[in-house]
Amino acid sequence: VALPQYNIISKLTHSNMANSAYTHTTSPKPLLSKMKKTTYRAEDEENIITNNIMFDRRVVRGNTYAAQVVTHNTQREVERMRYESERTLRRDATCQRKERLAKPSTPPPAEGRAHIKAQTDTFLEELSDRPVESEAVTQTEAILDRPPSPLFIPSKTGVDKETDIPGGDLFDFDIEVKPILEVLVGKTLRVSMMEVMEEAELDAIQRRQMEFEQMRNAELVEVQRLDAEASRRFAEKQRRFTQETDRLRQQAELGQKVAARAFARSYLANLSELAFDQLEDSGHFVDPVEKEIQDSFIPWLFDSVVETTNNHISSSSCVDALIVDAIELASNLQSDVIKQIKQKERARVFAVEDAQEIKEAEGTAK
Repeated sequence: VALPQYNIISKLTHSNMANSAYTHTTSPKPLLSKMKKTTYRAEDEENIITNNIMFDRRVVRGNTYAAQVVTHNTQREVERMRYESERTLRRDATCQRKERLAKPSTPPPAEGRAHIKAQTDTFLEELSDRPVESEAVTQTEAILDRPPSPLFIPSKTGVDKETDIPGGDLFDFDIEVKPILEVLVGKTLRVSMMEVMEEAELDAIQRRQMEFEQMRNAELVEVQRLDAEASRRFAEKQRRFTQETDRLRQQAELGQKVAARAFARSYLANLSELAFDQLEDSGHFVDPVEKEIQDSFIPWLFDSVVETTNNHISSSSCVDALIVDAIELASNLQSDVIKQIKQKERARVFAVEDAQEIKEAEGTAK
C-alpha cells in the first residue's frame, strides 16, 4: 500500500496545537496617540500620551442645536494649514522633478546588441531565476495509522429506584404565579411611568428648542441690524472722507493759483530790467576797451606765460638729466673701487693661507 509522503514532525506539532487552547496574557498599558500630553503622568511615562476623543476637532462639543461659530483665528489656522500642505506638495513635486531630470539616462544600445545587468561587486555570486530545489521523502510508521481508540464508558453499577408524586404536592400554580405576576405588573408600571416621563421630557426639550430657535432668530435679526448699521456708518465715513479729500485738493489748487499769480506779477515787474541785463550779458552792448583787452591782450599774455613756462621746464629737465648721469657715474666708480678692494683682500687672505701651509709643511719636514 502506498502511504502519503509528509513530514511526521510537522503533523505531530499541528495536532498538538489543535488539541491545546491558545492563551495570551500581557500587562495593561495606556493607548498611545499622536497628540501631545496635557495631563500629569508618571516620570517614566513622560512621553506617553492618552488617546482622548475630546481633543479631536471633528467632535462637536456643547449644544448641538447651537450654530457652529467659526472664529477668525480658527479660519486663519485652517487656511494656514492648507497653505502649508499645498506648499509641501509643491516642494515634493519639484524635488521629484529635479531628481528625475538630474538622473542621467542610459544611451540606447548599438544595433545588434542589448543592455544586460552586470554585477560590479568585489565578490560575485551566481544569479538564477529559480532557487535551488532538492527532493526528500519520508515514510510513516505503521502504528501512526491506527484509528483512534473509542471513548471509555464505565459499566453501570447500583440499583434503580422510582417514586410517585401526586398532583399539588410539589407545585401550586396560584401560589407560585403570584410573585411572577407582581414582578410583571411592577415592571410594566415602571416602564409605563418611564415612558410618560420620557414623553414629558421630550415635550420640554422640544419647547426649549423652540424657545432657543426664537432667541437665535432674534439674535440673528439683531446681528443683521448691527451689520447694516455698521455698513451705513462705513459708507458715511467713506463719503465724508471723499468730500474732505476733494476739499483739500481744491484748496491746494487754489493756493497754487494764487502763488502763480503773485509770481507772475513779481516776474513781470522787473522784466524790462532783466531783458536789458541779459542783452548786455549776451554782448549786444559792447565796451570797445574791454573787447580789445579780451580779444588781443589776454591771448598774447597767455601765450607768453606758456612759452616762459615751457623754457623753465626744459631747463629743469636738462639739469635733472645731468644730475642723474653724475649719480650713475659716481655709483659705477664706487662699485669698481669696492670690487678692487675686495680682490686685494681676497689675494691677501690667499697669501696668508699659503704662508701658513708652507710653515706647516716645513714644520712637518723637520
